[in-house]
Amino acid sequence: MSGRARLALTAAAATLMASCALLPLVSPVTWLFQAAFLVAVQTGVGAAARRVPLTRPLTVAAQALVTLLMLTLVFARSHALAGVVPGPDTFRYFGDLLQQGSDDVSRYSIPAPLTPGIRLMVIGGVLAVGLIVDTLAVTFRSAAPAGLPLLALYSVAAGLSDGPTDWLWFLVAAAGYLMLLLAEGRDRLSQWGRVFGGAPRTPGGQESGAVAPVRTGRRIGFAVLGVALFVPFAMPSIQGGLLDAAGTGVGIGIGNGNGGTISAVNPLVSLRDSLNVDEDRQVLSVRTSDNADVSDLYLRIVSLDDFDGTTWKPAQRHITGVPDKLPTPPGLGGDVRRTTVKSTITAADWYAQDWLPMPYPPSGVKVAGSWRYEPVGMTLVGDHGQNTRGETYQVTSLDVQPTAEQLAAAPEPSAAMKREYTEVPSSLPSVVAKTAQEVTAGSTSHYEEAVKLQDYFAVSGGFQYDTQVEVGRGEGAIANFLKQKRGFCVHFSFAMAAMARTLGIPARVAVGFAPGTPQADGTVSVGLKDAHAWPELYFEGVGWTRFEPTPTRGTTPSYTLSQTPGSAVPDEPLPPKGASTGPSASASQSESCAPRLRKQDACSSPSAAAAVHSGDGGPPWWQLALWALGGLAVAAVPLAPMLYRQRVRAGRLGAYDRTPAGVAVHTLAVWLELTDTAWDFGILPDESLTPRNAAARIVRLGRLDPAAGASVHRVADAVEQVLYAPRPRLTAGLADDVRRVSAAFNGTVGGPARLRALFAPRSAVRAVWAASAGWSRLRERAAALRPAPRKPSGQQG
Repeated sequence: MSGRARLALTAAAATLMASCALLPLVSPVTWLFQAAFLVAVQTGVGAAARRVPLTRPLTVAAQALVTLLMLTLVFARSHALAGVVPGPDTFRYFGDLLQQGSDDVSRYSIPAPLTPGIRLMVIGGVLAVGLIVDTLAVTFRSAAPAGLPLLALYSVAAGLSDGPTDWLWFLVAAAGYLMLLLAEGRDRLSQWGRVFGGAPRTPGGQESGAVAPVRTGRRIGFAVLGVALFVPFAMPSIQGGLLDAAGTGVGIGIGNGNGGTISAVNPLVSLRDSLNVDEDRQVLSVRTSDNADVSDLYLRIVSLDDFDGTTWKPAQRHITGVPDKLPTPPGLGGDVRRTTVKSTITAADWYAQDWLPMPYPPSGVKVAGSWRYEPVGMTLVGDHGQNTRGETYQVTSLDVQPTAEQLAAAPEPSAAMKREYTEVPSSLPSVVAKTAQEVTAGSTSHYEEAVKLQDYFAVSGGFQYDTQVEVGRGEGAIANFLKQKRGFCVHFSFAMAAMARTLGIPARVAVGFAPGTPQADGTVSVGLKDAHAWPELYFEGVGWTRFEPTPTRGTTPSYTLSQTPGSAVPDEPLPPKGASTGPSASASQSESCAPRLRKQDACSSPSAAAAVHSGDGGPPWWQLALWALGGLAVAAVPLAPMLYRQRVRAGRLGAYDRTPAGVAVHTLAVWLELTDTAWDFGILPDESLTPRNAAARIVRLGRLDPAAGASVHRVADAVEQVLYAPRPRLTAGLADDVRRVSAAFNGTVGGPARLRALFAPRSAVRAVWAASAGWSRLRERAAALRPAPRKPSGQQG
């Protein structure tokens, strides 16, 4: 094995050793075996490219291309041409996966599950670092700077982790980097001779040039290792998600003093998992005043008012200290009926949530600890690590009870309200607005449009509730949901809020908990499976108003059940209790599942076959790897002539033995390369001519300039010396002469001829001739080894 091949293997090993720092972050650790295989393929491609040899940029490009093909095959084969060739849809899917992975990182505590998004982030990151390390250490033969990407990989992992074994992963990563430095030093020593031990010093006491790079590399290595020890201390630790039981938050940054901003990740990413847990654990226990209607008691966590066409997320908001009395909710007029509800809420000891679940709209909160108030959404958020774990707090809220007439007569909202809450991006598929217009045709008010939208999803549209369906990502997610008509609360709330905005109705999405299950002691038990999302629409004079488009979930607001003037939608009773939450065989007009049945797991779960394809599952990774190798082999077929010629050219023009016999062999090989180069550009070889006449023919037909012509004749003279002179004289620089002629050919022909000479060289047919000659020799040897048939002896009849 050559020194460069050993260096390449060491670079791959150093990358994998540094990636071991990610092991405590993700479970299971099977991703490491997948990454190891893909890094090995990446390293092998680099070794093959350097052996051809390709130029340094082409070597890096070949490795990057193969890396992209492998990632496409493993992660996005259903979005690629022939399962391996990436296209625009492939890159969009990669973006969606990376966004999903980012959301998952924010949601889960350590160790996070190996979701598709996290797997792409981890394996893709390791491959990216591996490519950079291989490029620096092997292709450009500079191992010391290769410690920087290794440092980045380790530092990110160590910054996110807070385990007792972090020092072990540091030692592993450091050992890999030192192995890389040592391998490069040995490779250099094998080329230039041993410089250690007795190395001379210059008269000024300065070290010789051979020792200085080694000492410089050592210093860089120790500097990188030192930085790696201190960088992780400045990295933030990974946090949990909105509905995550074990996490400590969702990545909220809060300023000091009475002001500041809040910027949170999308809390919807963990909602589906909460609905699909095997055991419905109690999250909150709620006790309300005697006159409260607990069947309509939604606990709101946060509102999502930023819609980018792909998803809804919380906007960045200014926060303040919690006032003693919260202000009146925006838009609520004095003529709307309301009652005051007092609730005492106790959070489970295991439930650590940065946002405080409260009924909406709250008018007062009594809670211990450090909390801040966000006035636009009227929510409370923990400050400096404060969360709900084991907290008991009191909330005074308003049960707003508008009538259908008040909502129907609501005036247009203010220009500022419409500007902020009716904006939809241009990328939103047109089918969303078209469907909204078709469903609400004939409506005389925004209220009537809202009721028709709600009934379209919950009653008359044929939609089915299914928690196994993926959340859906990309600009076409809402359009796909409208077509498939299967989903859960996220789909329904997203779609209704987006459609309402296209109609000019201010809309946002709320996330929290649907009404829980009443208990014998008068409390209400709210569990993980009560996690819910619903749309809130704004009506001037009433404020933000809840709607319930999700079939079989929550309760339908009373103000949407009465017949409105001019409406074609009849009154619909509430769905009966006791039905399944799984997907039904027919429309969901009369199906429901009570919270108590959901808690007892009496509601059937949708089958996996009914779920919309999410891109998960499929063949095992090793089978995908075999497919990747097969795809690479197929992709290499069109490039085989070019690779063959480059390999042959490198051998002919490479190093040679300086003995007379070696010089003769090298001279003839250089002449053959010269004639093959001319052949590639359309000048067929004529073996009947002498070297001198053949050279003149090449110069004439190739229209070569004087310098290139002189190079051709110089090679021809050297060949005649080898063939005819009794004592051939050595001619130096013949390989450079051939390269000069090749460059001259590229300058005299057009683009198509250059491309053909590169990718489909005519002289590559020699490979076929060589294979045919080898097969003939093999058959001759086999025939020689076969025993001759014996002549039959005479027999008497």
